[in-house]
Amino acid sequence: MNTEKRREIFSRLRTVMPNPTTELLYTSPFELLISVLLSAQATDVGVNKATRKLYPIANTPGQILALGVDGLIPYIQTIGLFRTKAKNTIETCRLLIERHHGEVPRTREELEALPGVGRKTANVVLNTAFGDPTIAVDTHIFRVSNRTGLAPGKDVNVVEHKLMKVVPAEFQQDAHHWLILLGRYTCIARKPLCWNCTIADLCDYKTKTPLPEKGI
Repeated sequence: MNTEKRREIFSRLRTVMPNPTTELLYTSPFELLISVLLSAQATDVGVNKATRKLYPIANTPGQILALGVDGLIPYIQTIGLFRTKAKNTIETCRLLIERHHGEVPRTREELEALPGVGRKTANVVLNTAFGDPTIAVDTHIFRVSNRTGLAPGKDVNVVEHKLMKVVPAEFQQDAHHWLILLGRYTCIARKPLCWNCTIADLCDYKTKTPLPEKGI
């Protein structure tokens, strides 16, 4: 895939989604950090359902730390791996207070030093909370990048590196959200909705799915 085709892909995505953003609900960098931490192997809908109850009660490191693991679990027990996530959340809150005066750090290294925070979570926080042009490669972005030919790679780190290299600078800030939304709602895993895709003619996927026939 050449540079002009990639530029056209993102130009079209910008046209149909001029203001893309995360579907996680948050009002501060800290809320975003916790929501992303909770979202591993869970849906944004499921996380939002839990945090709608949690954040009105506790939405600062001190308040959540005061809940403790046992106090936090009832709010997040509908989310997968909730016991591990509760422990990581409480420890993260403790470290934010001890090391960062209760503020979310703005560097990748400091974020990744927090329990349960890997490269993907750090990238989401850096991009969405602080405006850094990072790209967090999740399963959706990995699939879209490989299927379309935009930035193929054998693992998420390779895909991230390629995307940062090939996505034109003017699109890097929002590329993360465009690709996630494309993968979540159109370029889905089992049977992509190629017939309803704004970039279908630019995509390298060979076995594109046609418009389903209407039932009689």
